[in-house]
Amino acid sequence: MFFALSKTLGIMLLPTNFLIGIGVLGAILLATRFASLGRKLLIASVALLAICGFSPLGNLLLYPLESRFPLWDPASGTPDGIVILGGSIDADLSAARGATVFRGSVDRIIAGAALAHRYPKARIVFSGGSGNLVSDDAAKEADYARSVLDSLGIAKGRLIMERYSRNTQENAEFSKAIAAPKTGERWLLVTSAYHMPRSVGLFRKAGFAVEPFPVDWRTGGGADLLSFAKFALDGLERTDAAAREWMGLAAYWASGKIDELLPGPARN
Repeated sequence: MFFALSKTLGIMLLPTNFLIGIGVLGAILLATRFASLGRKLLIASVALLAICGFSPLGNLLLYPLESRFPLWDPASGTPDGIVILGGSIDADLSAARGATVFRGSVDRIIAGAALAHRYPKARIVFSGGSGNLVSDDAAKEADYARSVLDSLGIAKGRLIMERYSRNTQENAEFSKAIAAPKTGERWLLVTSAYHMPRSVGLFRKAGFAVEPFPVDWRTGGGADLLSFAKFALDGLERTDAAAREWMGLAAYWASGKIDELLPGPARN
């Protein structure tokens, strides 16, 4: 049920989708006796879409997420394993085209491959199945990631491919089951910086101790907090990405799936 709601209600509530929906409703109401309300909804829809698209709103929402965890310090020691979260490859398009098609979070795979070369004895877990509400066994992200990592020089014998997870909670639970980390082992978690708080919270809840290795930043830092977007699509994308994370954090926290609303660095 939780997964189904995230793929239906959660998607509908993303700012871009929600505001377009309000605009469509407003346009429909223009032809009824509620035309006055329809005009107000249309005006509100256009104005709020402009704010989400051009204003610093997306940056303001992303910044606390991306700043939650610092860069990983290699001086802290050698990792025993590396978990790379999916989200870099569009499995459906890859299956349709017969070639690997990347999304915007390709930094996850690139950084994971770089770490694999830096630490040749570390085990590599790639976690990513299909996030579709209705899916079959035909298109799984991990299947395409295997060939990509192999082409980047990572020996197949080091790769552990987890191909059944549908969301971040299952990433954490299934990765722990397949990696079977031993007490005292050190594992890195590679995912987008804005996605790291939710990911770390879920891995902690699953009992899989990981050290955050954030990548794929969408903001440049404090200087971006008041910067306006040149293209509305960029601003809308950042606003939607941030809203998805904040809604996810709130939902997971309210349902007891994570212990903190905004998980942060481990307390010593």
